[in-house]
Amino acid sequence: MGKMSDSIHEALSTIVGSEHVSKEPEELFLYARDPGTMQPREPDFVALPGSTEEVRQILLLANQRRIPVVPLGGGLVLSGLTIPQKGGIVLDMKRMDRILEVNESSRYVIVEAGVSQGALQAYLRKNYPQLKHSIPDSPPTATVAGNILIHGSGHLSQATGFHSDMLNGLEVVLPTGEVCQLGSCSVSPYWFARAPLPDLSGLFLGWFGTTGVVTKLAIKLYPNPALRDVMLFVTESEDYLPDILYRLTGTEMLEDLLVTMTSEPRWVEGMQMTRIHMAANSDEELELKRRVIKRSLRSYVEEKEGGFMDVLPPMKGSFLETPIRDISVFADSMKGGGFEYVGAIMPIEQFPKACREGASIAKRNRMPYVQIARIVGRAHSMMFAWGYPFNRADKRSLERAQQALDEANRAALDMGGIPWKAERPSQELILERMDPATRLLMQRVQRLMDPNGIMNPGNWQGDGDGI
Repeated sequence: MGKMSDSIHEALSTIVGSEHVSKEPEELFLYARDPGTMQPREPDFVALPGSTEEVRQILLLANQRRIPVVPLGGGLVLSGLTIPQKGGIVLDMKRMDRILEVNESSRYVIVEAGVSQGALQAYLRKNYPQLKHSIPDSPPTATVAGNILIHGSGHLSQATGFHSDMLNGLEVVLPTGEVCQLGSCSVSPYWFARAPLPDLSGLFLGWFGTTGVVTKLAIKLYPNPALRDVMLFVTESEDYLPDILYRLTGTEMLEDLLVTMTSEPRWVEGMQMTRIHMAANSDEELELKRRVIKRSLRSYVEEKEGGFMDVLPPMKGSFLETPIRDISVFADSMKGGGFEYVGAIMPIEQFPKACREGASIAKRNRMPYVQIARIVGRAHSMMFAWGYPFNRADKRSLERAQQALDEANRAALDMGGIPWKAERPSQELILERMDPATRLLMQRVQRLMDPNGIMNPGNWQGDGDGI
């Protein structure tokens, strides 16, 4: 880029300060990749804004020079959504890491876009121990904003829905430089809800940074009961799970509900382990919940089709962690720094088929697997994940993982599910099956919001047709 590169670097330095912008090869190398299977692509610059105004100035510059901009939170999305497919500026939001306000009475918190899950969790534990937020099972450095914007889920999702359902409002910088506040905060000093106004937050949820840059957001907080416990129900036929999950969610006694299936260690292969999480403010309340839960599954126990497994204290401690570290351990099981998964959002009646398909795909591609289903709402849907670790230093291992991911994405769509935080090839599969009128509407929205096509180009663009 020569002189043009130097002038853009100088302009970015003027906006964020020279210490917060880089075009050095070693730093561009780091921002060119994530742990998933998508091929690396280096940006031309990395900039770390410290304020909404600095974000606005960067977008005005990018529009003027027609430079792509890729917003980045924790960089842990795995599926290449923050890999700059067409170069340009990676907008690293980590400096915008302030927790701005906690409203105890209305139970919400306002944070900047760079606040991590771990930082918010620690802040609430220290200053508001009676409150908590729903934590995803990603490393603590994942950002609150990033997980909200990709419709993430977490340890309170069985009771409260997707994390995007917990969003009260946004501050966002549009690609053309305007700063907008969405939700009650657009009218009121309080960030208490998105209702009853026209809900414009959907213009930024699930769009993978192609419609603007979120700089602040408010999310719901929830009571933090004094006691937590976990029960483990084990079965050996995936066909029972839709009914088991329906019964358990019908008790309305649960905080979180997960099912895990894995090929390692070998003795657990073929089993479904349903993890039932509860919370209470007294031993009596906790015991009541245990009794109700056991009663809901009594017929399976009596017919010897399933049973409750004793959870010993060391095991219970790891089960009650938020986030759950066991997933990270499996992710590194092949060494070499590679892991990706297809997390499909689908109805729970597809659990048996999803379970069998995932195991079959892994075996065909000669790789270990873990399958996890997190129930969202009162069995309204589930996030069913097929996880595939690989060794990045081994080309064949990477190719097998890519093949497994493609097969899993196609299987999810064939079952009526939708791949979650889809990488570009999966986005293309989704767009191919999407109602044509819906796809056209997406194109119109992107053209209206981002007339110069600078926002994370390459995403939600099908097979290169451009949106």
